Amino acid sequence: MDKIQLLQARKAQLTEASKEIRAHINEVVDEESFVELSAFSFSKNDFYGEEAEGEGVVTGFATISGYPFYIVAQNYKVLSGGVSKANCDKIAKCLDAAEKNSTPVVYLLNTQGVQVGEGVTVLEGLGKLLLRSTQLKGVVPQYVVVDGEVYGSAAMLAAIADFTFFMKKSVLAVNSPFVLSAKSGKNLPKEEVGGAKALTKTGIASFEVDSLSEVRANIIAISELIDMPMVDAELNEAVPVLNDTVTADTLMSIFEAPIEVCASYESEVKTVLARVGGIAVAAVVFDGGEDGVELNAAKLAKIKNFAEFACCYGLPFVTFTDVKGICPCTCVNNSRVMKEAAEYLDMLDTIDTAKISVVYKKAIGLGYSLFAAKSVGFDYTCAFANAKIALFDSVAGARIELNDEKADKAALAAKYADENADPINAAKDGYIDAVIEPQFVKQYLIASLQMLAR
Repeated sequence: MDKIQLLQARKAQLTEASKEIRAHINEVVDEESFVELSAFSFSKNDFYGEEAEGEGVVTGFATISGYPFYIVAQNYKVLSGGVSKANCDKIAKCLDAAEKNSTPVVYLLNTQGVQVGEGVTVLEGLGKLLLRSTQLKGVVPQYVVVDGEVYGSAAMLAAIADFTFFMKKSVLAVNSPFVLSAKSGKNLPKEEVGGAKALTKTGIASFEVDSLSEVRANIIAISELIDMPMVDAELNEAVPVLNDTVTADTLMSIFEAPIEVCASYESEVKTVLARVGGIAVAAVVFDGGEDGVELNAAKLAKIKNFAEFACCYGLPFVTFTDVKGICPCTCVNNSRVMKEAAEYLDMLDTIDTAKISVVYKKAIGLGYSLFAAKSVGFDYTCAFANAKIALFDSVAGARIELNDEKADKAALAAKYADENADPINAAKDGYIDAVIEPQFVKQYLIASLQMLAR
């Protein structure tokens, strides 16, 4: 057999071994844009006596709606997507190229864990891979698609990534779900151990999607926001409905093409990527209904992580505040809530683009300090005319909080009466830049973003 025929035979072998994962790649990337890297990597698993074609992972580069990306796709058909030292080295090499060329990465993950027989060697490979992915965080966006079942240390890539996509068949677990189920004393289906709905406390699932084409659409939308921070749009648009009904849902009409991230957990805090007057923003919309949001550690962690993304990619950070402060219960008090609040403030201090707050309902106590105060770095703060800004939510709350028998109850009632929570009082002291009709909020936002956004 001559060398050309030998090459053709080897390519046919490689294509046959990876045709399924290549079909998945093609659903995400532009047609005929994928160029493979390190295609002819073949190592042998001594335990099974089988070769790992392409090291069980396909890497390369492609475009998605014209935007360049590096692609890492685990091939489940090779040793059940088993992770090896060579597998990790091949992925790390792709990440090196992504950093060098300032290009985002898309991972399609599907693995049952490490290849049996690798021993400690694979642990060194995993350490190298996870560190390399961590070093890319904030340098280029990383998107993980849980494209099947992902078990073992490779699941950590989903936690490191900026965005993680789950589909109905997706299962993610750092240990085998069968082991986790047995340890719990229950016979649970794997989806109830590591599916998106089972992982609502992890903060990992950014999106729940039905298909890879939906993954592609979201990646395109996010890429456009990051790469085109300003586009032409209507600049003098009022939102009359807000004068009649102010809710988190009606506020969403302010945004152009909003993308809600991490909607599956802590739903009282909506984290939204969108445009306002054509300007890309990262917005936090508090959805407290009639009562206002009470903070806990999970809500603050969600906001902190979102603020970190805004900081890394230079997006203005906008809060729509309806917060009563930290939830007054012992379980929240005995949690990471204060640590998370402190870490959020530290992250807020690092954001060097515009920080804007709209108090649309309540900013009470720490809710004001964290999400509206000039002293923590908000460049521009406005409040709806019917908003409430105060130290306490009510006279009764003040009495309970102060718990002072010597306090003058009449004076206390007067000081914390509803009329003294009028945002005009905060504006008199220079803490609020504007008290506005709700319908004009988009115009105020656009004007401040045009002045402050870079």
